[in-house]
Amino acid sequence: MNSIPIFQRCSLYLLVFAAVGVLIYVLVQLVQGFGAEYYDRQAKAPKTAGHRNDIGYFIAPGMLLQIQLSLAGLLLGGALATLLFCQVFYWYVLMIVGIAAVAIGFVLPWLYFARKVKKRAKEFEEGILDLALGLTSGLRAGQALPQAMEVFSRRCDGPMKEELSIVLQEYRLGLELPDALQRMYDRLPCEDLQLLIVSIRLTLQSGGSLADVLLRISQTIRGRIEFQQKLQALTAQGRFEALAMSLAPLLAFILLFIINNELMLPMVKSLIGWCAIGVMLTLEVIGYMVIRAIVDIKV
Repeated sequence: MNSIPIFQRCSLYLLVFAAVGVLIYVLVQLVQGFGAEYYDRQAKAPKTAGHRNDIGYFIAPGMLLQIQLSLAGLLLGGALATLLFCQVFYWYVLMIVGIAAVAIGFVLPWLYFARKVKKRAKEFEEGILDLALGLTSGLRAGQALPQAMEVFSRRCDGPMKEELSIVLQEYRLGLELPDALQRMYDRLPCEDLQLLIVSIRLTLQSGGSLADVLLRISQTIRGRIEFQQKLQALTAQGRFEALAMSLAPLLAFILLFIINNELMLPMVKSLIGWCAIGVMLTLEVIGYMVIRAIVDIKV
């Protein structure tokens, strides 16, 4: 490749970077179209339509596929352009890095929306205690359970407000309140919510003071939340160590490449160097997964 005139090499680099520029333009257009479609759908969608808390709640599958294809093409062009700029011309290295770039391009959008799904579920779960306390206060003030739920829905926000609005709408349409709450649990599964629903259902069937039952349920939920917070605090160091240990070799490689690229170029220009990089990445991923499995305690 060194025998190729510098004009041809520069032309090749310009073509690759031009392709990357076109892919960036396409990606920006898709993202803008996704934002416009999302806000238009949010404005026109009926507020009482219940949706499961999955990726489809935030984005249509077709639009997600378009974003994945665009990002995969962008990363593929960027990775190949970077390797060619570093004078890496091994076809197997280009193929492996290209496949990895495409895979990352498909996974990253899914991870982004999966994180939004998890965040919404967490916000909803954090509001269960407030829901139990709000219903208890309403019942002690002489309100019926549907009235107490409606009053609380006016004061809350976020996923809890959305789901309670759906529950109340289904109740007005003739569905029993425990069944409407169970449908809410089907959309957003939560152990604390299931405990609350079972308590309400049994109390309505057998009789008794629902306010006292909800007060005891609130105390139980508060204890579970305190325990989970203590557990998260105790395992926070382990999660940080997993991330730090996984990123340390990559950051060291980047810094050394910037400081003295002549020292690091043989690693990206030889087969042995790429084998070492592959082994390093594999071990780092395995180590990260092992550490996260140790500190991720299920309760």
